[in-house]
Amino acid sequence: MLVADPVADLAPRTLEEHAVKFGVGQPHVRVEDPSLLTGHGRYLADRLPEGALRAVVVRSPHAHARFRIVNADAVRDVPGVRLVLTAEDTAGYGSVPCQGVIKPVDEEAMWLPPHPLLVADEARYVGDAIAFIVADTLDGARDAAEALEIEWEPLPAIADTKGAVAEDAPVVWPERGSNVAFRSEVGNREATERAFAAAHRVVKLELVNQRVVANYMETRGAIAEPAADGGPVTLTVSTQGSHAVRNALCDKVLKIPHDQLRVVTGDVGGGFGAKLGTYREYALVVIATQRLDRTVAWIADRTEHFLGDAHGRDNVTVAEMALDKDNRFIGLRVDTVANLGAYLSFFGPFIIANGPGMLPGVYAIPAAHAVARGVYTNTAPIDAYRGAGRPEAAYVIERLVDAVAHEIGVPADELRRINFIPPDAMPYTTATGRVYDSGEFAGHLARAQEIAGWKGFEKRYKEAQKHGRVRGLGLSSYIEACGGISGEKAKICIEPDGTATLFIGTQSNGQGHATAYAQFAADHLDLPLEKIVMRQGDTADLPTGGGTGGSRSIPAGGPSVGMAAKKLAGQLKELAAEELEAPVDKLEIVDGAVRVIGSNRLLTFAALAAKADADPDRLVAVDIYKPRAPTYPNGTHICEVELDPESGKISIVGYWVVDDFGLTVNPLLLEGQIHGGIVQGIGQALGEQTVYDASGQLLTASLMDYALPHADDVVQVVFETRNVPCRTHELGIKGAGEAGTIGATPAVMNAVIDALYRGFGIKQFDMPATPSRVWEAIRARG
Repeated sequence: MLVADPVADLAPRTLEEHAVKFGVGQPHVRVEDPSLLTGHGRYLADRLPEGALRAVVVRSPHAHARFRIVNADAVRDVPGVRLVLTAEDTAGYGSVPCQGVIKPVDEEAMWLPPHPLLVADEARYVGDAIAFIVADTLDGARDAAEALEIEWEPLPAIADTKGAVAEDAPVVWPERGSNVAFRSEVGNREATERAFAAAHRVVKLELVNQRVVANYMETRGAIAEPAADGGPVTLTVSTQGSHAVRNALCDKVLKIPHDQLRVVTGDVGGGFGAKLGTYREYALVVIATQRLDRTVAWIADRTEHFLGDAHGRDNVTVAEMALDKDNRFIGLRVDTVANLGAYLSFFGPFIIANGPGMLPGVYAIPAAHAVARGVYTNTAPIDAYRGAGRPEAAYVIERLVDAVAHEIGVPADELRRINFIPPDAMPYTTATGRVYDSGEFAGHLARAQEIAGWKGFEKRYKEAQKHGRVRGLGLSSYIEACGGISGEKAKICIEPDGTATLFIGTQSNGQGHATAYAQFAADHLDLPLEKIVMRQGDTADLPTGGGTGGSRSIPAGGPSVGMAAKKLAGQLKELAAEELEAPVDKLEIVDGAVRVIGSNRLLTFAALAAKADADPDRLVAVDIYKPRAPTYPNGTHICEVELDPESGKISIVGYWVVDDFGLTVNPLLLEGQIHGGIVQGIGQALGEQTVYDASGQLLTASLMDYALPHADDVVQVVFETRNVPCRTHELGIKGAGEAGTIGATPAVMNAVIDALYRGFGIKQFDMPATPSRVWEAIRARG
């Protein structure tokens, strides 16, 4: 358990105080990149052993249907087919677990539907798993899947989020009695009702936060290799945390001891939350390997990613703001219907229940009450997607504030300044119970406006008019909660060659952990980053690991690495003291060696490791930092767009961000994270949309139908930090991995609506702002 003193001098809070050449604060290029850029990365498919059997999942083509497999035995007899698993073969295993179970407000406990590895006689969404086929080759497995005869009896289905709560809606789980899985709430209903009763004015807005698909570059996959000499089965997966996958599979699904399953994750090509949890295929390949005593691999193609992976977002929200006569916010009331899909995914309910806690945003709103209902539909399950509930909350409050500004005729920036929580109110407890430790919201808004040329917008607007275009300017001032309160153990050891190896249970999926963590270690070991090698993803290396999610890897993992490195540096000094004939307090760590201060007498780390009497335990250090509270990164995004009324096309012509992340570990890595998050936010605002028709058929099941952002959809982002140290984190760090997405989507849509309002009087428009939808909205106005 962390005490304050060991961490106090891990890293200074300013770059000026922290001039170590490799350490925290320095803009070091990523040490991972040479390997990845030269084709030496080891992603899941690169780890496919020669001779591995290949597997496919037979999936339901219907959103809701009863079925019967007619010829499973005949398919089993097809040459080259090694195994056909159906629900009968997997009935003894547990359900795919939901780790995000919540306490509903009006029930003792959540009712949990089964989530079987393979469904027995009723499919509940397009993509539901019916059978698992293993063959000598991928083509052979696909041919066998096509040969499997299934009799279908289609049943009524519901795919619409809002429609799921209608009285006549088909019920996904009749045992439940309705499609409402749970009801959660935050805030104070009575105080909020009083605020609305006393309001000078109330503004109401209904919003759709549409369903999206993660579309990481590397699709999911799993390779199971049989146990050797009584050891564990080895499962290689592309995931955001190997320990979480092992624990869920062993404890809930396979029901075996942890030492019987080793889970390994190598390089990962993106995760965004959708790779956090356990999926059916992971258990199925293990079961197949156990039965066949052969290596079995399943790797999804892109369409299977759309069908079989968890989706994100999909909320319908009604939000209301109560104002007094001075345009101050006095009450916030929110009602959300949130889609869960047909089954409860890994964190699904938690995301819906936890996100509304951030609805007050950066505003001093004395009373708030929010209700969220999670609903079942005949669609793919919903889970985390870059932000996991916080982007949904930020979208609601920032769109609502702009709607209020339009309604009362006050500039959007001025209305925000009137209602910002002031710095001297920190720590500030919101009406939903969140405690913000720090933040200077008016400061980053002012700086963002300055670098965006806010005052010159009207001139740019008039210039665009000359060319038949309409410009819009939008902003969002966001805050989010991230980092969590769970610790992350770090272990560092000195190798015989004098390099250091770091073991940690987070999981990089593109963020640059090997670089950032090495910087924390370099502060105390003074090694070049290339000589600090990170090992992640193998449950055989560390007994525990929290994985990567909720922007926790740097706030939780970084200090742990620094603490372990500091401890190791002390041990190395003690080890060197006798031979150097100097007391420990006269020794320093310089360039990978222990040196007597003010002399050239030293012992390299390699020499220390080679000492005949060296105690191996003194070459290893382990430590853990446990955060006291979540961190609250915040900032202002400003977006300027140009609308072509003839085509409906929205073009982004300017984008500016000023963020508060407390302390910058590596400016290059940070800017890359923000750029990526912004592009994902732009993608949802302007193009991405998962579409099911009324019968539950998925119409956007490939990149031919689902619009991802392209490079020419984005301009150069102007990014700055205006950091205010976090008061509850010993290094002042605030998480940053999801912030770009959280701030971007409302900023872009506020700019779009500003253009639509200026040009055509349109005050409300839902994402995505595709050319066809914008064109239709303009034409509908006449």
